[in-house]
Amino acid sequence: MIDVLDGPAAIAITDELGPLYAASFGPEEDTDRFTTETLPKHAARADFRLVAVRQDGRLVGFAYGYTGERGQWWPERVVEAVGAELAAEWVGGHFEVVELAVHPDAQRQGLGAALMTELLRDLPHRRALLGTDVDDGPAPRLYRRLGWQLLYPDLGWGSALYGLDRGVPETS
Repeated sequence: MIDVLDGPAAIAITDELGPLYAASFGPEEDTDRFTTETLPKHAARADFRLVAVRQDGRLVGFAYGYTGERGQWWPERVVEAVGAELAAEWVGGHFEVVELAVHPDAQRQGLGAALMTELLRDLPHRRALLGTDVDDGPAPRLYRRLGWQLLYPDLGWGSALYGLDRGVPETS
């Protein structure tokens, strides 16, 4: 079962998210910064949601995102890398997928796909963006299977830009 959490509920489980983050991304990632700075900052953004999956009561996967806007750090880096035309079409007002993490012991069970599907369910955003590995590893293959398209192969820091046009009508 996948739980959908808002910002305060996500912050309440940082003691579980931190170890899962480290197990998923490796010890070289700054888990303390993720749990004390990054996640709290993101949890306060518009339309924040975190989806979490448990097996036998243990947190084994999560994904989260929020509305990405011009002026925020990542969208501005994307705009600088991709050029005006692509940026005008995709960046700003999009749903920004920030993290997808599944514990190594729970991978290859369909949890990543289930988390992504639930994360995007019923969102009002027409477009969604994410950055992932430039190689053809498991993450980019998962996103392509879920209908994401490669928008820009290398943003300049080893991350490819993927987009998903969800077909939701634009709201003004």
